[in-house]
Amino acid sequence: MQYNSNDLNKESQLLKHQAEVLSGIIDSKEQYRKLTKAAIARWIKDFQDGRIEINTVDDLTKLIKLDLELQAEDF
Repeated sequence: MQYNSNDLNKESQLLKHQAEVLSGIIDSKEQYRKLTKAAIARWIKDFQDGRIEINTVDDLTKLIKLDLELQAEDF
């Protein structure tokens, strides 16, 4: 199969677009991880300061699961 310069240009543009989309997704995931880590740290601090009762551990579990899911998608 032969490619002309127009085909190569279209393929190049498509690859550039895909790279930009992927870069945006990676940036978003990094921001979500930062937010999740901050929320976990805040939950732990509030728990240590006695502002959270042990019956609200479900919130921490959800945050940890979210963080693990975000990490797993990196592989």
